[in-house]
Amino acid sequence: MKLDALLVAIGAGTAVAAPQHKKRATFQFFGVNESGAEFGEDTIPGEWGTDFTFPDPTTIATLISDGFNLFRVQFKMERLTPEITGAFDDAYLQNLTTVIDAVTDAGAYAILDPHNYGRFNNEIIDSPEDFGAWWGSLAAEFANYTNVIFDTNNEYYEMDQELVLNLNQAAIDGIRAAGATDQYIFVEGNSWTGAWTWVDVNDNMKALTDPQDKIVYEMHQYLDEDGSGTAEACVSGTIGEERVTAATQWLKDNGKVGIIGEFAGGSNDQCREAITGMLDYMSSNSEVWLGAIWWAAGPWWADYMYSIEPTTGPAYDGYLSTLQPYFP
Repeated sequence: MKLDALLVAIGAGTAVAAPQHKKRATFQFFGVNESGAEFGEDTIPGEWGTDFTFPDPTTIATLISDGFNLFRVQFKMERLTPEITGAFDDAYLQNLTTVIDAVTDAGAYAILDPHNYGRFNNEIIDSPEDFGAWWGSLAAEFANYTNVIFDTNNEYYEMDQELVLNLNQAAIDGIRAAGATDQYIFVEGNSWTGAWTWVDVNDNMKALTDPQDKIVYEMHQYLDEDGSGTAEACVSGTIGEERVTAATQWLKDNGKVGIIGEFAGGSNDQCREAITGMLDYMSSNSEVWLGAIWWAAGPWWADYMYSIEPTTGPAYDGYLSTLQPYFP
């Protein structure tokens, strides 16, 4: 998600259990984005506790008890490695690993999400070789984590389309060369990886290859007018299904599988109808859709309209019962 469009505030909550609901879906994954370590993106490296924070393992445990089984953990590349081919910042890596351990030790899946939009220090990453090396170094740290998933980069945008393809392929190659051979790799496309523009913008992504055949095409889809995820209103009660229909056919036509890596809507009846319609449609096409990941949780969201941070986030009360029927 485009963080410069959001208001960030500090909040906290306590964990409570949610009721169980009849399952409706056959998804493999249903998850939450865990946001915080990417905050303060205009202050690099920034100060932990002032400019950025890390997700709270306690509230992650609550979300796992609620039934979520996948957590996409945001961080900044520049904080992890101040030079793209340089050494790790040990403290940042350790804190990130603590969050990953909290997820995987509980039997859930953790996605490593460098939330960088195809940039490093605000400059487009134009060296697939360097990008592949960066990913090789990080993948080596988590090569033995069977429940870790690698997400190549968050929301490439306004980039050369061939470069986006090549960066993704370099990441895949670097990850596999590092010995991480069992894990899924989530690849993202140009134009903020939107599902509604995928066919027109990202068709060349079908050329990606993986010797392990574990590529998942990650698309994002918000339901407000411009698809940016910055408004509480959804266009209509049917907009969710409408915006993923063409991408669904693309996945089928090309023998690929996908996941909606970010989605959300305001806590109102029309958005709940639109999200239910989208998830129903995806569930009926679960041979190509592995699941979906809500945006977002994290300790600094406070009353942000889409926050599902237990228990004070508006979406925790407003959407949990809507989402639970789709949990694996």
